[in-house]
Amino acid sequence: MPTPLPAHLPPRLTISLWDFSWYTRTGPGEPFADLDAAFAQAVERGYNTIRICAMPLLLFGSGIDTSALRLGPLGGEYGQRVRWYDVRETTEIDGRAQLLALFRAARRHDCHVILSSWEYQQSPAFAADRAWHDAVDAIEPERRAEALADALADLVDFLAEHGLDDRIAFTELHNEVQAGHLADGLDAEHPEEAGAVDRVVALRPRLERGIARFRARHPGRPVTVNYAEVPLGSLRGIPRDIDVAVFHPYVYGVLDELLDAFALRDATRPFPQERARRELLRPDAPDLADWSPPEEDRWRQDATIVGDREVYLHDWCDPIAFDAWLYERYAVHRLAMEQRLTTWISAAADWAAERGVPLVFGEGWIGYTPLHGTFEEGPIGTAFCRRAVAESARVGAVGTVVCSNAAPHHPMWADVALQRECNEAFLA
Repeated sequence: MPTPLPAHLPPRLTISLWDFSWYTRTGPGEPFADLDAAFAQAVERGYNTIRICAMPLLLFGSGIDTSALRLGPLGGEYGQRVRWYDVRETTEIDGRAQLLALFRAARRHDCHVILSSWEYQQSPAFAADRAWHDAVDAIEPERRAEALADALADLVDFLAEHGLDDRIAFTELHNEVQAGHLADGLDAEHPEEAGAVDRVVALRPRLERGIARFRARHPGRPVTVNYAEVPLGSLRGIPRDIDVAVFHPYVYGVLDELLDAFALRDATRPFPQERARRELLRPDAPDLADWSPPEEDRWRQDATIVGDREVYLHDWCDPIAFDAWLYERYAVHRLAMEQRLTTWISAAADWAAERGVPLVFGEGWIGYTPLHGTFEEGPIGTAFCRRAVAESARVGAVGTVVCSNAAPHHPMWADVALQRECNEAFLA
């Protein structure tokens, strides 16, 4: 039988995605320099839950001394116009003390926390040196989910020792399990399917071992994993013993056309440099080949799953041109994007109902746009926010986001009215 969510949680969770930014962006003037202020702003906008990378492997599985953890930018100006990557100030924190400070602030503001990890996607890229990255990378891919389970179980014990474990909504072993280095080695395990391995299905044994490991330590606490998109055609690969069904329905559509046109996620094709100059880039943009972090920081490119081409385009695009490119082509994709959203949400709800577990949308709607792009914050994007929140409520989801970009480290945070409207509608 699934482990239920804690009885003291609100009946519906309005979620703001604080990811790894709650510790990487604590420097002077950064959005999480004052955790109480960040929580107060969240409550003002109607949120009762945050979702974070709790850095479990670093704090409880790496052996690294985190009492003076130094964090900062990716190097030079690299990533400074990229969402989630635009860390501006170097900061130094005591990692475990920072975790306690977050949970104490959550209690003061009557908020709850979804525990997760981004350590096999990008969190270690912001450390002052590569020790964190090397430590998580050294764990054999076959046992990474179990290592995460052990570290998260230790982290929960740590919070319980300080009387703060009542703030935990539930625990995810990792973020978007099929979209990062948690899936390393699967192609090698299935050479007959090289390049065509269904990661959702192939990951299931690893994830089931991790879930069992966490549950053995904390049988009364709900544990799960989450998935990028809603993996239609692969839902059989989701571990059947998860306690919460968590999906991230990014519909892309017109954004997919841009990714394909400029080969942003396909390194087997040449990057169309001149077309990018004509259609998207600022006049002073360097060539892709000339854009990277300083030599001493280039290890960070291995510590993140966002590729060089996407960082380059986001760093150097003219945001107005980028938005215009999407607006000019949106009409062709509108119906398909709306249908994908409703189909994915309905399919996720159906899977959750069949398993008898609560449904949560921890991220989503359109996709990954430049920091200063406004497509998701504009009339089309905000319409998707309203539609998605309404659909989440219609299918009985227990938790949802207004949008992945609705958090203190994104420009959308300034749209207080939209967030209040969507959160009030979901709670109602």
